[in-house]
Amino acid sequence: MKTFENYSLLNNNTFGIDVKANYFIEYDSVEELQQLLRSDLLMESKFLHIGGGSNLLFINNYEGVILHSNIKGIDAIEGSRSVVVLKVGAGEKWDGFVEYCVSKHYGGVENLSGIPGEVGATPVQNIGAYGAEAANSIVAVECVNVKTGEEHVFTAKECRFGYRDSIFKREYKGKYIVTYVHFKLCKTGWTPNVNYGSLKEEFAKYPDASMSDVRSAVLAIRGRKLPEPKVLGNAGSFFMNPVISVEHYNKLKESFPDIPCYVLSDKEVKVPAGWLIEQCGWKGKSVGNVAVHGSQALVLINKGGANGLDIINLSDSIRASIREKFNIDLTPEVNIIFG
Repeated sequence: MKTFENYSLLNNNTFGIDVKANYFIEYDSVEELQQLLRSDLLMESKFLHIGGGSNLLFINNYEGVILHSNIKGIDAIEGSRSVVVLKVGAGEKWDGFVEYCVSKHYGGVENLSGIPGEVGATPVQNIGAYGAEAANSIVAVECVNVKTGEEHVFTAKECRFGYRDSIFKREYKGKYIVTYVHFKLCKTGWTPNVNYGSLKEEFAKYPDASMSDVRSAVLAIRGRKLPEPKVLGNAGSFFMNPVISVEHYNKLKESFPDIPCYVLSDKEVKVPAGWLIEQCGWKGKSVGNVAVHGSQALVLINKGGANGLDIINLSDSIRASIREKFNIDLTPEVNIIFG
């Protein structure tokens, strides 16, 4: 276990916001986490558990304790000729885990290649990209109860996964800390999932894509569209794609015939937030030290020297213009921490 005081979080958030925490503690096991939760420091201070910091926006210094998991390990706990269940430590890098799966020809998470962050955050956020979600592969989530220190295993059904959503973002927000995630992956019978957006275009000429091909294509697409956080601070997609009623969509289509959507049901569709932002003239626009990325309008960037409030102000301006033009309220995907 490592403990630091007056700790700079500059390298623990991909927006590159230079804020500090009173304490930063990294633990290596479930037992150490349980010990921490019983400590006087955590009993007397507020605390926040973070992963790789790829979905965080700090507005001020954090007047409390930042916890971070260093629980590692990828272990097969169940298996057959056709499937395998892997138990993965919350502190494992997500893309490292995806790379491992592809190298072993375990299918199911290859479309989620290149997403920054750590495994422990995947069930909380239910990360997704290119027609796939973490929930498609998660079968169980091991946690520690913050109040009691007891271990608990949630089934996938109990996690109540939704679009970028789970029970850990709602009823159980701040009440459980993820320690391990179980993923069920296929060993035989894998077929490529390449029918979504630019991935579909990429494989139009190559219908016999391998798992490695899919991963390579996803990484290449992300590389073209998304800036490297070490160069331009960002948290990937800042907003979720809004879900609206079919009735609302059809009304918008009268004024905006080219408005795209993904049909969710006979009652709801999902509209690309990036398209909405682009239609309002924000793509590539700078405001002081922050900007909307020129290649992907969903990404807000820190050009250097920006603080959290600068990014929030840009976000609020974008949301106001979308609300006025389309009567749609964009919801931030990032977790905003006010300190």
